Amino acid sequence: MAVATQAANRGYDIIGDIHGCAKTLVRLLEHLGYRKVNGVYQHDRRQAVFIGDIIDRGPRIREALHLVRDMVEHGSARIVMGNHEYNALGYCTRARPGSGRKWLREHNARHDRLIRETLEQFDAYPHEWNEFLEWFYTIPLFIEEDGFRVVHACWDGELIEKFKQSQGGACIDEDFLHASSALESFAGQVMDTLLRGTDLRLPEGMSITGRDGYVREFFRTKFWADDPQTYADVVFQPDPLPKEVASRPLQAHERKQLISYPLDAPPVFVGHYWMEGAPAPLKHNVACIDFSAVKYGKLVAYRMDGEKVLSPDKFVWVDVDRPEASSYPGLEDSLAR
Repeated sequence: MAVATQAANRGYDIIGDIHGCAKTLVRLLEHLGYRKVNGVYQHDRRQAVFIGDIIDRGPRIREALHLVRDMVEHGSARIVMGNHEYNALGYCTRARPGSGRKWLREHNARHDRLIRETLEQFDAYPHEWNEFLEWFYTIPLFIEEDGFRVVHACWDGELIEKFKQSQGGACIDEDFLHASSALESFAGQVMDTLLRGTDLRLPEGMSITGRDGYVREFFRTKFWADDPQTYADVVFQPDPLPKEVASRPLQAHERKQLISYPLDAPPVFVGHYWMEGAPAPLKHNVACIDFSAVKYGKLVAYRMDGEKVLSPDKFVWVDVDRPEASSYPGLEDSLAR
């Protein structure tokens, strides 16, 4: 009974994208009241929940992975998969014979740049990197509790239910990884939607050029917009849409592509989107906790204690010192497939 009561009274600290900012993570954990016990950060009454994207870009990726995995394996934390862990699996997994390619995720200049810091920092520890790749398979795509939900980029209830029925849980296996390399497949749609978010294609012949110089024919969208009328009502990405594009009315076929997160659904937490400014809920039951830590922003946590209406007062963060963060490779990578 005492154990059950303790679990029922446990609070959760949902922590945003780390991207190798291990020193900042230690500062945040200590600020939240976590202390090292036998080498592992723990809290007497709370459990950390990591939103994914532990790897890539930052200066201490190996240290961050060890810290997070130790917490997860000792029960003081949980984690969901980020698109960067998924990308790493694809990048380091050979394609099957007859597929016409060597690797599941192509080794091109863009993909090489995304994972460069991770591979360089594990260059002297290849056995460890292989162990972490195996560990990535044990990371669930989502967490669903009675009082809250966690997913890296987008909660699509219908897709998640189908995934649970097909996989029997919340984790992928190597067969699902191989299948997901075809974006149009069910596996491809699961990984793209849950880990990268939803998007809409711009009208034919129209494109936008981001601050990074990358030309796109689509834009990332909210999965929680209520009765949206224009593109501006659904866009959710670091680069704003040009005014003439943002004011365009949504067409009927575009509305059908959008996902709507129910107003009465449990609070859901996402990362991925490189937010700026003061952390606050996006909606009474939706919060993004990625505030560009590796871009000298904030490493943010939300202290979840069973509330149904999220509060800006529950966000806690530490600012990232410049010596911690690595040189920033470009905004296009934050939304990269």
